[in-house]
Amino acid sequence: MKRTISFTLAFLLSFGSAAWAAAEAKIADGKKVTLAYKLYVEKALLESADYKNPFTYIHGQKQIIPGLEKGLAGLKVGNKKKIRVLPAEAYGFPDARALHEVEKDKLPSDVPQKKGTLIEARDPQGTSRLVKIVDVKEKTVVIDFNHPLAGKELEFQIEILGIK
Repeated sequence: MKRTISFTLAFLLSFGSAAWAAAEAKIADGKKVTLAYKLYVEKALLESADYKNPFTYIHGQKQIIPGLEKGLAGLKVGNKKKIRVLPAEAYGFPDARALHEVEKDKLPSDVPQKKGTLIEARDPQGTSRLVKIVDVKEKTVVIDFNHPLAGKELEFQIEILGIK
């Protein structure tokens, strides 16, 4: 009987210390981080991840924008924080060289040739991204290849759910 109690006590102590260590873990390079967040741009909710469908990434692997990664460093499970990210540490600033004039007949026939139309474009490597018609001329349209959030300040409201 004495042996069983010792084993149970040792198990509980080791389990308790492991749980305590996990609760004390801080976000650092190489850690797998799970979080809930809301992203606001110009006070409008753009996207979110909640407790049921959280967002997970590996810290320090450049999987998220630099400003957000800096703001998350050192946080612990349960921490909540509002993180403002300026354009320089997010998607940069709009670049005039990313505006391209394209002949209207080069666009797919089902694409409305109107200012503000979003088009899915693929680069030579097959990567897909959204681009936007920003001007319509007589025979051409001007397409903006800048990231849609270029030049925007981002506000994240986050809660750290897990760190491994």
